Amino acid sequence: MDTRRLYSFVKVVDAGSITRAADILHLAQPALSQQISALESQFKQQLLIRSKRGVAPTEAGRALYRHAQLILRQLELAQAAVDVSGRAPAGSVSVGLAPYSTGAALALPLLRAVRERYPDILLHINENFGGVISEAIMTGRMDMAFIYDAGPIRGVQFEPMRTEELYLVSAPGVGSADISIAELADVGLLLPSRIHTIRQVVDAAFRQASLEPKVVGEIESVLTLVSAVSAGVGATVLPWSAAEAILDVRNLSIRRIDPVIEVKLSLCTSDHQPLSEPALAVHDLFHDLILDFGRPHS
Repeated sequence: MDTRRLYSFVKVVDAGSITRAADILHLAQPALSQQISALESQFKQQLLIRSKRGVAPTEAGRALYRHAQLILRQLELAQAAVDVSGRAPAGSVSVGLAPYSTGAALALPLLRAVRERYPDILLHINENFGGVISEAIMTGRMDMAFIYDAGPIRGVQFEPMRTEELYLVSAPGVGSADISIAELADVGLLLPSRIHTIRQVVDAAFRQASLEPKVVGEIESVLTLVSAVSAGVGATVLPWSAAEAILDVRNLSIRRIDPVIEVKLSLCTSDHQPLSEPALAVHDLFHDLILDFGRPHS
């Protein structure tokens, strides 16, 4: 197997065009087309559907694309391991964090710890939704993540790390006592969209009480959420650690919700692809940071 052909095939699928991929790879278009034809001959399958709009993978092409990503990632890890053997861990490590989670409070401590302990490791921090991050870990494009527990997903293993209680966070002057679900139904809420775990558990708590949340805005941007809550446009629901990390909680009202709404967070890695030496070093640091992180206040 010529891994250069696999690399070229992945680039063609990513670009959606042989012409664009040839420019990215600095190859002549006929030479790139020949590489793809050679792969199709080797696998005895059509891998790409060609049209005026570009190219798209066939079912066989999608299967090869997934495996090619894993193979190329393994080659990168092997090269990195050989390069740094006998030396301090070095290389790139990617970490995913769920937005509106404890990850917001851990990002800076993790970055600082890696810089102090392993200065030759380049840390990539990506904040995204659990489904997106899980898929990136499955395909080898991300090493690990600290995300809301997404349940069993093929190709990904979850190590449960924390269970956190959600709090109502709003502008000051709206009370400080615990708030019931029935009372919460009258509060204008700023929440992420339904694909986010926090939104799902809040919706589930309302359904259990046969009520509907009063959602006045769906916000995916942390900066926009901070501004909107501080300006009194609406309230939101967050774990204490996330609220403390992204908001000035001293100037806001933080109220417990009764009955308690909880979310679970897990450290997520691939279950079929071993971590590289630098990724393993970051994993151990991250693991310790999560365990040492203070529990939510009551």
